[in-house]
Amino acid sequence: MSLPELLLLAVGLSMDTFAVAVCAGLGIAKVNLKNALMVGGYFGVFQAAMPLAGYLLASRFTVWVNAFDHWIAFALLGFIGVRMIFSSQKKEVRCDPCESCQSCKVTPAFSISARSLVPLALATSVDAAAVGVSFAFLSVDIISAVIYIGLVTLIVAIAGLRIGQAFGMRFRKKAELAGGVILVLIGTRIFLEGVGVL
Repeated sequence: MSLPELLLLAVGLSMDTFAVAVCAGLGIAKVNLKNALMVGGYFGVFQAAMPLAGYLLASRFTVWVNAFDHWIAFALLGFIGVRMIFSSQKKEVRCDPCESCQSCKVTPAFSISARSLVPLALATSVDAAAVGVSFAFLSVDIISAVIYIGLVTLIVAIAGLRIGQAFGMRFRKKAELAGGVILVLIGTRIFLEGVGVL
């Protein structure tokens, strides 16, 4: 597999990550370099680790992966998406800002933590294990492949996060609702592809 083909594959694998990162950016109170690198790092590591795992396990567990990857992705993305939709319907408490009053502080819909990031990173990368299985039967340098996939996903996730943040600052509630719907739709699309409807 040539370098251009590998890069195109990496971009293709990271498209779900981009959409999810945009949704995450909608619900984050503030995106800074540390947050962006953390989000991108989680997505990049998972997206690189899954093809490596698939490569190492080769065809031994291909049937299991193909049988359940769409269920896992659908459940994780659906749960997070529905949570964002419900969060978008909550009324924000507004008051004059002061140091002692805590009621005006609104909890962000999405937090930069392992608890929030691991399910998203897993949901968007689980199907990449099947790609890793195919690498085992092709002339692919697996180390180079996972590095390219991880770096491309890192960059794409950071870009998506920034775009989501810029959009969400102006239309936070509507954007949060849209983000939740998008996550549910992505999960549904993965599920339908997995069961052969699409």
